[in-house]
Amino acid sequence: MIEAIIFAITIVFPNLALMGLGFFMQRRGEASQTFIDQSSSFVFNYCLPCLLFFSVVDSDVDYGKQITLILVGILVTFVLFIGAELYAKRYVKRPADQGVFVQGIFRSNMAIIGLATVYNAYGDAGLSIGAVYMGIVTILFNILAVITLSRVSKSADDTWVSRSTMIIKKVFTNPLILALLAAFAYKALPLPPLTGVIHTTGDLLAAVALPLALICAGASIDLKSMLNASGLSMQASIGRIVVAPLVAIAIGLAFGLSGVHMGVLFLMVASPAAAASYVMAKAMGGNDVLAANILAFTTVVGMFGMAFGAAALRALGLM
Repeated sequence: MIEAIIFAITIVFPNLALMGLGFFMQRRGEASQTFIDQSSSFVFNYCLPCLLFFSVVDSDVDYGKQITLILVGILVTFVLFIGAELYAKRYVKRPADQGVFVQGIFRSNMAIIGLATVYNAYGDAGLSIGAVYMGIVTILFNILAVITLSRVSKSADDTWVSRSTMIIKKVFTNPLILALLAAFAYKALPLPPLTGVIHTTGDLLAAVALPLALICAGASIDLKSMLNASGLSMQASIGRIVVAPLVAIAIGLAFGLSGVHMGVLFLMVASPAAAASYVMAKAMGGNDVLAANILAFTTVVGMFGMAFGAAALRALGLM
């Protein structure tokens, strides 16, 4: 059990430390909102795509063996989405709150906290598996988020055709998805290995991705919003921190997942609410204050939930 606890601390503490640094910098006035916005954009558009591209291109992972993991991830996402929709329809009254509540439960921060924790746990091999998982499930996240948030729109121009166009545009202009598609194409074609200046530059950009993303996540934490969480945001946070990981473990066990595949599934699903959930809620007319509260609370508390769950799974020999 001691070894399992040490394992959990090892994979989660570096992330907490970098987020703590970001929060400290924000409190000292060294990380302004402009810095956070520009750095986050830099990470999303350049650093993370390099990280994902080279992690796939350089890996020897047999992606055919990940089909079960990906199918389980898709199933978990649908179970959480449908369950949250049914709960919201019964217990959440305002349409502007319903979509935000649902998104807060099914959509996790895979690209930053999920990938960083997987890398801490399993190194480059785990990162490659996590990158593929993230690429597929991210597409589903975007589709379901548009569906659940679109209920608040009253515009005559907002039709299923316009929503479908929005989904397609978001998917095929997402730098992370484009990087993964490019990496799969490169591996599938008889092309020479990438070496020299190109690979060195890509490695340098990739090395910046996760540390800077975690610092920005920490600098974005609003303690006032987190501590003043409403009853609804607390319910959504419990769904994200407690219910989502338990659903993932149950479905993963039902499909026979273990080892690194169970670890990747758990860490990806147990990650806090996605940072993009706030941006999308605000853009589509949802309750952005509720989205911010869910994001803040799960970002801090969810890390400890990940550590506890990882320790338990490790002690049981499941990851």
